[in-house]
Amino acid sequence: MNMKIMLTALSMLFITTVKAQKTDVKKAFAAAAKQTDVLVKNVDSARKIKPNLVSPRTVENGEFKMVISKDWTSGFFPAELWYFYQYTQDKKWLDLARKYTEDIKKEQFNKGTHDLGFMVYCPFGNGYRLTNDPAYRAVIIQAAKSLSTRFNAKSGVLKSWDHSGKKWEFPVIIDNMMNLELLFETTKLTGDSSFYKIAVSHANTTLKNHFRPDFSSYHVVDYDTLTGNVRKKETAQGYANESAWARGQAWALYGYTMCYRETKNKAYLAQADGVAGFILNSKITPADGIPYWDYNDPKIPEVSRDASAAAITASALYELAKYSNNAKKYKAAADKILYSLSTKYTSKIGDNYGFILEHSTGHRPAKSEIDVPINYADYYYLEALLRSKN
Repeated sequence: MNMKIMLTALSMLFITTVKAQKTDVKKAFAAAAKQTDVLVKNVDSARKIKPNLVSPRTVENGEFKMVISKDWTSGFFPAELWYFYQYTQDKKWLDLARKYTEDIKKEQFNKGTHDLGFMVYCPFGNGYRLTNDPAYRAVIIQAAKSLSTRFNAKSGVLKSWDHSGKKWEFPVIIDNMMNLELLFETTKLTGDSSFYKIAVSHANTTLKNHFRPDFSSYHVVDYDTLTGNVRKKETAQGYANESAWARGQAWALYGYTMCYRETKNKAYLAQADGVAGFILNSKITPADGIPYWDYNDPKIPEVSRDASAAAITASALYELAKYSNNAKKYKAAADKILYSLSTKYTSKIGDNYGFILEHSTGHRPAKSEIDVPINYADYYYLEALLRSKN
């Protein structure tokens, strides 16, 4: 059979499967907990040698890799621990979550990154939600203040990266949609609407400039801060400027679903529906629902998948199903993805230093983190498991 025809047939099998197999959440969480016990031991051992390394990020070329608190992925590990506590109510996980969340605390003052939503809100937001600890509330508010300093009123968006100044003037990546939840939450905590207004401005401007007619997203849009105009639209981590980088599509889906939850603006719901349609109607994605790292890589199927994009997508679809007329389709698709992740993409207990999922792709163009376990895949996998229960 012609490879393209076969891929199309497999994709349509995924899309049209109505009765997706259900994940055994209890079993999946139990396995993930055992695996994370291994991870915690490896983290503790690594920190005895290098105390400044606070969070496990990945395994690459057989090497266990930890990161410092200012790495954009530093918050996912403690945030995972909060999810274990939420599911089990076991004080063991509460104590671990508190311990490792504390290591990220100083990043509330970091004005040099847009990733404070990932770094701070994932652990401190979940921690505050589950404990009402006023110390966590204070950290969330300060982090939002730091993030807000990156807003440019003329262009209407928050700056993503400070590096590569010769290449971009004011780059905004689609990932940045994920950090808006920190701002929405801070308006609720303080009554100060300035954070809400920045988030809405960023979401509106990104909706206007980041998407193609088929609802696929560019990775990087660069702005002129004097005029507010778009300078160029490119990629950094995708196959090409005009390609659809898989994790970018997942960030877009999750981001606009969250924005609809926080604002009830139907434009955001329509955008989330559109992005979901792009993802679920793809004739490239294999039958198990786990996408290749970029929808337009000409070497498909001989390229890496991205379990992290799948986990983010599944989590987003479970929430979007609560708001959309396409609820049945979205829930079935999320069930299918989650079942695939829990049965085919999990590490054997004790393997991969304790990371839960295998087969994610971090930055393929830079030949970095290709077909590896990675912490944000694990975080959104646990979140998807929790959301599937509801």
